[in-house]
Amino acid sequence: MTTLAPPHQTAGPKPVLATAFLGIFLINLDSMAMNVALPRIGLEFGGSTAALQWIVDAYLVMFAALLLSAGALSDRVGASRAFGAGAAVFTFASVACGLAPGLGELIGARLLQGGAAAIMLPSSLALVRQAFPDAVARARAIALWTVGGALAIAAGPLAGGVLTGTLGWRAIFFVNLPVGVATLLVLARTPRSPRVARPLDPLGQVTAIVALVALTFGVIDGVQPVALGVAVVAAVAFVLVESRVAAPMMPLGLFRSRTVTLSVVIGFVVNAAFYGLVFVLSLYFHDRLGLSAMAAGLVFVPMTAVVAVANLVSARVAARFGPRLPIAAGQLICAAAMAALLWVDEGTALPVIAVLLVPIGFGLGCAVPSLTAVLMGHIAADRAGMAAGVLNSFRQTGGALAVAVFGAVGLRAGLGAAVVMLVAASAAAWLLPRRFTAG
Repeated sequence: MTTLAPPHQTAGPKPVLATAFLGIFLINLDSMAMNVALPRIGLEFGGSTAALQWIVDAYLVMFAALLLSAGALSDRVGASRAFGAGAAVFTFASVACGLAPGLGELIGARLLQGGAAAIMLPSSLALVRQAFPDAVARARAIALWTVGGALAIAAGPLAGGVLTGTLGWRAIFFVNLPVGVATLLVLARTPRSPRVARPLDPLGQVTAIVALVALTFGVIDGVQPVALGVAVVAAVAFVLVESRVAAPMMPLGLFRSRTVTLSVVIGFVVNAAFYGLVFVLSLYFHDRLGLSAMAAGLVFVPMTAVVAVANLVSARVAARFGPRLPIAAGQLICAAAMAALLWVDEGTALPVIAVLLVPIGFGLGCAVPSLTAVLMGHIAADRAGMAAGVLNSFRQTGGALAVAVFGAVGLRAGLGAAVVMLVAASAAAWLLPRRFTAG
């Protein structure tokens, strides 16, 4: 690959990490906040459960589909430039969500938000990868990067409940404005990233979007054979395109590596379990338990609050014992807690539900940082954007499909499926490398 411009060495890694931290915070903040507001949005716009699923999945599907190209785009234009453009568009789309006059406009603005987030996430992770060449220091930096998302996830439910109950659900999106501006201001102090001459893959991108949208629609709309058929055809076309183009956005050769394959599968399972759970529990709290948005947000707070602590624990455990332990143990902890939730009903006290959710936040918080660090250490620095795009595309696809499936099959069936997947993925984690590699 040909480097078009050298990175400026005008600042150390701390401003870079601060920028990436704010970016991941921005991406995650209204994701959790919005979940507790979904019933209120449904009441205002008269939306069905399927419509509420699309408010979530419009974001997740576009996020997942564009992540693949976004990784290559980040490498091509430079991670810092890609990140800045994504942050600006995300902030604009958030304001558009807050001003949406109807359900269609809200879903459209969510699509734009998801596309912008897709650009931000791999570029923010690539910034960290480039700023911390040492494997151990990089693992710690990635853990701090994930803390940004964890803090947003922790604050999201309570912020969403408070804002919805006082100012209305639209305030959830408007709160992104000051965060987005702060992110861009910090970015202005970071060094420019190198640019790599990496071609884009428009045909692969189109087939990926068609496959994911058709699959999600087919599941949400009650297992539609036509939509599912389109998804299969588009998926086959995507594989054929990626196997033939000169510069695929998702090189199939990556999956000859056991580390890459296991990382993306585990990432898919982790996000599927988390997003599916939060979506169906939010509706369960409102529809079955009659909780307000604020009360529902409070129930989630203990679970989300421990995620940041678990991120830091993950880095320390991985540095001492290797990454496999926090990845495998974290998923088992989560699976056990989800199994316990199978017995929750209308008579279960809210504090009990809140306590049962805590191990889920801790377990997933342990798994994700080490999983991300394993993959980033396995990939060369000049392909960091592409690798981050592949991993997080699979993660967001897992979240999007889980929202569709959990919403269709209900709380208990969804939880049962998540438990089985988490146990299997936990066992697979022991096939990952014993130690971090230098990349």
